[in-house]
Amino acid sequence: MPRLLSPLIPVTLLAALLLLAAAAPSASQDAADLVLRHGRFYPVSSPGAVEGSLAVRDGAIRYLGPDSGVAPWIGPETRVLELGGRAVTPGLIDAHSHLLGLGLALERVDLRGVDSFDEVVRRVVARAAELPAGTWIQGRGWDQNLWPGKAFPAHQPLSEAVAEHPVWVTRIDGHAALVNSLAMRRLGIDAASEDPPAGRLLRDDGGAPTGVLVDRAMEVYGARVPNPTPADVGRALRAAADHAASLGLTAVTDMGVGAEAVAAYRALLDEGMPVRAALFWSGDDPRLEQWLAAGPWRDPSGLLSLRGVKLYADGALGSRGAALLEPYADDPGNLGLVVTSGAELERLSLLALQRGFQVGIHAIGDRGNVLAVDAVEAAFGHQPRPEARFRIEHAQIVRRADLERMGRLGILASMQPTHATSDMPWVPDRLGDHRLDRAYPWRTALDAGARLALGSDFPVELPSPLLGLYSAVTRQDPDGRPEGGWLPDELLTREEALRGFTLDAAYSLFLDDLVGTLETGKRADLVVWDRDPMQVPAAQVPGARVDWTVMDGRVVYQRQGE
Repeated sequence: MPRLLSPLIPVTLLAALLLLAAAAPSASQDAADLVLRHGRFYPVSSPGAVEGSLAVRDGAIRYLGPDSGVAPWIGPETRVLELGGRAVTPGLIDAHSHLLGLGLALERVDLRGVDSFDEVVRRVVARAAELPAGTWIQGRGWDQNLWPGKAFPAHQPLSEAVAEHPVWVTRIDGHAALVNSLAMRRLGIDAASEDPPAGRLLRDDGGAPTGVLVDRAMEVYGARVPNPTPADVGRALRAAADHAASLGLTAVTDMGVGAEAVAAYRALLDEGMPVRAALFWSGDDPRLEQWLAAGPWRDPSGLLSLRGVKLYADGALGSRGAALLEPYADDPGNLGLVVTSGAELERLSLLALQRGFQVGIHAIGDRGNVLAVDAVEAAFGHQPRPEARFRIEHAQIVRRADLERMGRLGILASMQPTHATSDMPWVPDRLGDHRLDRAYPWRTALDAGARLALGSDFPVELPSPLLGLYSAVTRQDPDGRPEGGWLPDELLTREEALRGFTLDAAYSLFLDDLVGTLETGKRADLVVWDRDPMQVPAAQVPGARVDWTVMDGRVVYQRQGE
């Protein structure tokens, strides 16, 4: 019988023999298409690990047990991967991401981690040298909190350096953007422009726009920026899907899509998808009610589904748009932005529920989370509705009472561990010490009965799920700071973090009937690692490499040399 790693699970010899007999193929059955032999498998559905082998036929797991029992599954056409003791986990799932956004970001100016506005300008200038005059230049990833003074930029240095290209560069959180003077002229932004509802145009002391657009201002003026062509979208999706598979992701999400993006996903499905994708309609689109009337759907293969709606309660903490119950500690008088009223959140939540859709509400600040939970509770008729699998996206600053309501009502907490470790240097400035007990409360959410679906929010954060696992169990940056972790009472165990990126992420997307665990009958979505992320010192987890990614029984990524 399989040798189980801690905790040990007793199995009688008779039960083990019966299990092997039931699992082995008869003479009339075909052999496995794929066998992984001599590995350490983490089922997630049960604690600990199983040392042995796994067999796949027709895309499903048919056998998981001791090496001695896999021999009948190996035929002349079976592909056998000799693991040599390597660790195998279920395929990792990003419960909140933007796959198309990642693909487009891979083609845009990368501003992640730049430590000054001068470096932003330099990178945009370098891209401008490669493009014809008049071509739009887009980029993403700047964060003024990393710069001396931590102030939002003004457009003048960028406008002077790049005068012949309109420029739109998005802040790392996607809730603010900077444009240059040529872009402002093309978009119709000037001193007379008014702030749109739930949005802002930042201005200098004389009232002139600085070039920074916050929240809904991005939506209003961004609609005038030329859209990527269908060919651009298709190319970006393919590149992003391949990149995700190389990182050990076998299922991802796209939170907030329109009909054009859905058409591109359907085309990718026809070509062959290397990852599963769960799509959420954009709640901002005027066509939403028409889409809801058409009902949810899932492709028979389970590779593509669309049964969610993405709504917004507030903005982001970094750009001071997250809605707070008390003013920002570093911006007295500012309570953030309510992007969608509580009444409208309730109306759309009820409509989605009636049409068979789940809802994910972006809510970051404590006031934003109150609005979101209130709306869902009212849509549920003040009764628990766990089967609806409604979600609060991010849930970054949340009172314990609201987490307890989430647990009671069956609302999932869709959280992204790397947000905490990216944001921790400046969160105390925004909140003040007295509100830090509400910040990124993973452990408190679990203790309150809320189920955690973990993700990254890529391309806001890097897409590697190992960074999320590392952040979840350390609450430290990649250099191991701060010692002991930031607000360490909220740490997760490795088992909890792995479950959040597998079974519970699958549950949050209505995919748990197919994937999320290593069990016979489930689809064969799994990852083989060059080191065991459940056993090595935590500091080594981000450095683990994917040797093979298997999705639906197919090897969709193989590291060079393996």
